[in-house]
Amino acid sequence: MADPSNPFRGNILVIRGGAIGDFILTLPAVSALRRQFPEARLEILGYPHIAQLAVAGGLADRAQSIEARALAGFFARGGELDADLVGYFSGFDIIVSYLYDPDTIFQTNIGRCTHAQFIAAPHRPDEAAGIHATKVYLKPLERLAIFDADPVPRLSLNAQPSTLNRLALHPGSGGEHKNWPEAKWARLLEHLVSSTSLNLLLVGGEAEGDRLEHLAAALPPARLKMARNLPLAELACLLDGCVAFIGHDSGISHLAAAVGLPGLILWGDTAEEIWRPPNERVVVLRHPHGLACLPVKEVARELSKLLPV
Repeated sequence: MADPSNPFRGNILVIRGGAIGDFILTLPAVSALRRQFPEARLEILGYPHIAQLAVAGGLADRAQSIEARALAGFFARGGELDADLVGYFSGFDIIVSYLYDPDTIFQTNIGRCTHAQFIAAPHRPDEAAGIHATKVYLKPLERLAIFDADPVPRLSLNAQPSTLNRLALHPGSGGEHKNWPEAKWARLLEHLVSSTSLNLLLVGGEAEGDRLEHLAAALPPARLKMARNLPLAELACLLDGCVAFIGHDSGISHLAAAVGLPGLILWGDTAEEIWRPPNERVVVLRHPHGLACLPVKEVARELSKLLPV
């Protein structure tokens, strides 16, 4: 724990690229830094549309874009360093980087412009080790005397309670191989409309293509809300007002779990022990012969267990 008689009031930078799920699985590390150093200013250097989640959840004070062209020099050995970025990095006392930097080129260049304590953290877990990603991302913080931090991603957004009795569904993911067949989603939605009074929040982004439109076309408009390409903090607030969630191995599933929704994840062939949402309210459903073989009846049965009576 931080020493209350001598609080650290410096500046901390967490550098994190990657997709939505990667970022959310790093939230326990960001949260642990916030808890350990409550008086510090904490910034995220990442993709702004994702990193803003940490700001919205009160875990970081600001998010800066990692997409700046001027950063290129920091990834070249002996590269020419942008003066503004030199000034930016020099303003931090602790820098925790989750960037892929196997030759320590980035770390070396950061050392040219600041005396900050630099902690090189893994970009991805070693799946052969069988350790969940959140614990892998927390491990480097032991250098800051942070031990036994909560490994569960949590986002508190103070969303208004909803009385809409709404179920959130995300029928896509970042890869088609992770998706349950569209025809089975259509049959599940038909079952939910005919046998429950649930309203439906259909979630998607660019990766879903026409899938959302196909599925929505068969649903009664009065019971449907579409959430497509929304800012993530806005989507998180919508999810927070739902009664449960169903989706695939995707960043949106991690987001739903982080806001505390009971969830059913239809899982494919990625390493569950590494990548599943670690929240106790999340159920992972698999089939020994692959995701496409999961029967609609089994999915509906498991989903019903998560819904309010």
